Amino acid sequence: MSNLIRWEPMRDFLTMRDVIDRLFDDVFARQFGVIREFGYPAMDMYQTENEVVVKATLPGVKAEDLQVSITGDVLTLRGEVKQDSEVKEANYHLKERSFGSFSRSVSLPVPVVADKAKAEFENGVLTLVLPKAEEVKPKTITVKAK
Repeated sequence: MSNLIRWEPMRDFLTMRDVIDRLFDDVFARQFGVIREFGYPAMDMYQTENEVVVKATLPGVKAEDLQVSITGDVLTLRGEVKQDSEVKEANYHLKERSFGSFSRSVSLPVPVVADKAKAEFENGVLTLVLPKAEEVKPKTITVKAK
């Protein structure tokens, strides 16, 4: 017994359009070396009992080219990866490294105390430790026996 598959020409057309769009995006990005990846920089975010910790991978970024801000419940990272001077007399075999400005904003899961935040930048990894606001920290209630 054979299965019949309904032909939907628009589905194939949309798939081809996605392929062509991706091809042009890749060519443009390689041509100009711009940072265009979704979710750049890559981040991890987790909570402990008293704080929210964010780690972001930022290769090629210098600490002085990085800006971190918190507005309400939104954390924003901004920075720039500066282009090295190009070697004019060389024939490049690959040229894939990205450069340019970037900005990424993410919602924080709980309110934090931005004034007491700590930031460390080592080996291209930014680590932010954001203390939770008192109203969201777990409270322990002591039960007294009678």
